[in-house]
Amino acid sequence: MTTPFTPKASARDVVDGIDLTGRRAVVTGGSTGLGAETVRALHSAGAEVTIATRRPRSADALLQELSSEHQAARVRVEALDLSDLASVRSFVRAWSGPLDILVANAGILALPERTLSPAGWELQLATNYLGHFALAVGLHGALREAGSSRVVVVSSGAHRDSPFDFEDPQYERRQYDPWGAYGQSKSADVLFTVGARRWMRDGITANSANPGYILTRLQRHVDDDTMRAFGVMDSEGKLTPLPYYKTPEQGAATSVLLATSPLLKDVTGCYFEDNQEARTVRADDEEPGGVAEHALDPGSADRLWDYGMRAIGDI
Repeated sequence: MTTPFTPKASARDVVDGIDLTGRRAVVTGGSTGLGAETVRALHSAGAEVTIATRRPRSADALLQELSSEHQAARVRVEALDLSDLASVRSFVRAWSGPLDILVANAGILALPERTLSPAGWELQLATNYLGHFALAVGLHGALREAGSSRVVVVSSGAHRDSPFDFEDPQYERRQYDPWGAYGQSKSADVLFTVGARRWMRDGITANSANPGYILTRLQRHVDDDTMRAFGVMDSEGKLTPLPYYKTPEQGAATSVLLATSPLLKDVTGCYFEDNQEARTVRADDEEPGGVAEHALDPGSADRLWDYGMRAIGDI
């Protein structure tokens, strides 16, 4: 499918004219970066937004900003550590009432050393995929109660080079690779939305988004030499985005589109980038962009769903 929005459209552009009054949304990692822009856009359209973040005080500035607008009570902050299933469980059990929009935005990138979550999962996979999967499963009843709800999962173009390794997903036997681990977690994110087709009967759709290249706190674990090699840091340590990089508000647009646009009604299990549904690419395709075949495979999606369900237990 196609939409009228360009790659440079902002989150406010795609939500313009949409009324979310009475709708409830959760945005993980919603205190800064893409998450904050997603919160701003949903809030501006009238939604009641819960910012779910590991460090609630990090949302103070955003709360202060939104408190100057009308109906500031429509935004609140709750603690959530996606890498810790106990924290996810606490968030889920504290939630009451329907949920119209869940934006799985939070993430970590390229941890230099293999690090494990409390449950023993490689931390990028635990945070980027498993925590969000557990959150969505735990809130399934609330999403169903809304009658027509949407799950949006922020993935990355990095998924193309890293299929999910069912034989060794936690890097217990293969050598740990920071970028490979990140890419695998983002493949898992896309597969999660494909597996969520089983929720269509409950009025729940799920799609994934590639926000594009943006400089945010996501790169905080990447060393300066690597940032310079990417061409986005000068010799004095100043960040210098390349011409094709987006602003955070532009990067959040695809997530907001998937969360709100009437054009996406009943669309599920798809991957979007630059505000359009992405083309499917093979492993040997050298053109940038697109979604890899391995990330859309229904068999792999069902296998990962079962794997995830075993991992989260009684959420």
